[in-house]
Amino acid sequence: MSKKPKPAAKPAAKKPAAKAPKYTFYVKKAVQDFARDNDMMVGSDAYDAFNMAVHNVLHQAAGRCKDNKRKTLKAYDF
Repeated sequence: MSKKPKPAAKPAAKKPAAKAPKYTFYVKKAVQDFARDNDMMVGSDAYDAFNMAVHNVLHQAAGRCKDNKRKTLKAYDF
């Protein structure tokens, strides 16, 4: 008797790509000036990463604020 082949395993569900933030949270020139003051350069992909990092910090702070039933972000939320 021949064995029936096993059905192919389902591919793992893909995690949706992180959406780009709706806003830009930085001034490009300020980031360039900071880098230049520290004898560095800024790669073109660094701006998106920096914006995403700031977005994540703000999103977490907003969550803490809502958890405490407030509508005003305070310093301790960060």
